[in-house]
Amino acid sequence: MKLGSKIHLYSSVLFAVLLIAANTTVYFVFSGMMIDREIGKLAAETEIAAAALRNAAEPAAIRELMRAYVPLEGMLRLVNGDGRGGEYLVTSAGETELSREGAVFFSERREDKLVIGSRNYGFVSLPVIAADGSIVNVQATASMEELMELLGLLRLVLFSVSAAVLVPVVISSGVLGRVLMRPISDMTRTMRRIIGSGEFARLNRKGKSRDELAGMGETFNEMIGLLEESFVRQEQFVSNASHELKTPLTIIESYASLLKRRGADRPELLEESVEAIHSEAVRLKGMTEQLLLLATARRAWQAETEKVDLLPFARQTAATFGKVYEREVAVELRGTGPDRQGKAERMGDAFVDLEDGLSTRTDPDMLKQLLLILLDNARKYSDGPIELRLGSEGERFYMAVRDNGIGIPENELLLVFERFYRVDKARSRDGESTGGAGLGLSLAKELAKALGGELTLASVQGEGTTATIWLPAI
Repeated sequence: MKLGSKIHLYSSVLFAVLLIAANTTVYFVFSGMMIDREIGKLAAETEIAAAALRNAAEPAAIRELMRAYVPLEGMLRLVNGDGRGGEYLVTSAGETELSREGAVFFSERREDKLVIGSRNYGFVSLPVIAADGSIVNVQATASMEELMELLGLLRLVLFSVSAAVLVPVVISSGVLGRVLMRPISDMTRTMRRIIGSGEFARLNRKGKSRDELAGMGETFNEMIGLLEESFVRQEQFVSNASHELKTPLTIIESYASLLKRRGADRPELLEESVEAIHSEAVRLKGMTEQLLLLATARRAWQAETEKVDLLPFARQTAATFGKVYEREVAVELRGTGPDRQGKAERMGDAFVDLEDGLSTRTDPDMLKQLLLILLDNARKYSDGPIELRLGSEGERFYMAVRDNGIGIPENELLLVFERFYRVDKARSRDGESTGGAGLGLSLAKELAKALGGELTLASVQGEGTTATIWLPAI
């Protein structure tokens, strides 16, 4: 059964049950009150009759009083303690059949509703002391047929009203089911269209409703937007990755083929070919490692944190990097932000207190990898000394790598974090391709997030670029 049909059925049945329960309650409460009211009236009339008969001693006087107090449609009689009640019994003109009912003596007051034949009666029995000192019952029986007819009319009215109300309820519940199902049906059709065409589509949102269904539609559109963006990025990633991997493989294959054809005849090609193959193999290995790391969910990266003194850590990393690439890396402590003008002394001569306080908890291996990526980028795109600035600002420490290269255009600052994005080769120090795959900054940004920090980039064309690692202080 479809959800809309379930809503239609369940809401109709629920409302019908509630309506029937409400009308049944109304009927029984009203009928009980009316019956009690009628019996109460009969009891009051019987008490008046009993007060008058209590003092009557003559049989003729008793009969006259009984004729005066007999109910309009009923019977009045006196019943002795031995159960005899035939001597003093009076009925109204239309209720002579009541005289055939046997007399029963009750020692206590009694009020009840009786069914005699097919008719309903109210019955009241009052024990009183007669003039001769004996205890007798003054019993009155009155017809309640008029009340029963009124209650029957009430049942008919409630039934008719219930039937009349259920018709629009069934119709409205069907409309309600369709209204509630419309956004879900639209969503289902949209998803089927996406599956059939392979193209992403969004729901057409009409109106300004802010209910849960409208929220679900907006969330669906947001999800489709994220999926579309992710799909486009994935396609671009696969395309770029295949292109980037194809280049070194082609070079390796070409030089290997050259060696195979002419290596024996031309030994001078051996060194050139081996160097080219080795260089491309190293590049291919680094690119593959970066791709594998980027393909791993960041939550799967196991960061093993420990206390790290940032200044000795930065000096050691800078020294290692400088020896490998024969580039000068100047380590500085600064009292202001990494991109601001302010007092800065090499090796902390004027900042001994700051030097002692630059400690945080982080993963040293991941932080070293992140710092080496930034230093390597600075090496590729500048030819002067590289500055590594350390300091604190607010509740955070920073490590800023600054080069004096040409810089990055403002409209490309955010793009450089995209995978496989590379700026123009004119930014390199020699005007040629640096050989990078465009994965370094993308990986660096992910590493910074994994460490609980942030990576920012600032650049001024003609002056240089500053990449800053922000880390939480202990």
